[in-house]
Amino acid sequence: MGAEISNETAGPVVLAISGMTCSGCVGAVTRALSRVPGVREARVDLASGRATVTGTARAQDLIRAVEGAGFSGGLA
Repeated sequence: MGAEISNETAGPVVLAISGMTCSGCVGAVTRALSRVPGVREARVDLASGRATVTGTARAQDLIRAVEGAGFSGGLA
């Protein structure tokens, strides 16, 4: 028996996002992250300024999506 290979990442990617001021911003970031190939779930929290993303998407692609939506982002 061989080891199974999973397409899932070892854990969620947590991003620090700046520039969000309202629930509309949260929606825009959530939509941008959800469109990245490999994203299974994106949860964005306005109060903490963080997004938690699960799936197989690369962190660089997630950051680019956040920046493309008009916000600043990086690994938390």
